[in-house]
Amino acid sequence: MSGMDDRKKGFEGTYAHREKMDFAIEARTSKLFGLWAAERLGLSGPDASTYAADVVSSNLEEPGFQDVLRKVRADFDAKEIDVTDHLMEVELDKALEEAKKQLKGAEE
Repeated sequence: MSGMDDRKKGFEGTYAHREKMDFAIEARTSKLFGLWAAERLGLSGPDASTYAADVVSSNLEEPGFQDVLRKVRADFDAKEIDVTDHLMEVELDKALEEAKKQLKGAEE
């Protein structure tokens, strides 16, 4: 039975690692996207970092990135910043790819 227990622990470890990485990728994606949005909102330095942290926090509302897109859309609309939903989605996809690249490099 020891072999089965070892195998089970191995699968559990792999699953836990994958979950941790998925969470880290979502958080990094939200941060990068938040920094992009902050620049469009005219924020820089600590204000941009604070805004990006708010975007990361908004991602805890529901699975996926719809909550992030809603938050940034509302902020753009409030400041009358003309950015299409399509451009926001493109930038979010870029942020996701960059987050994966950054975190994969950190793992190696």
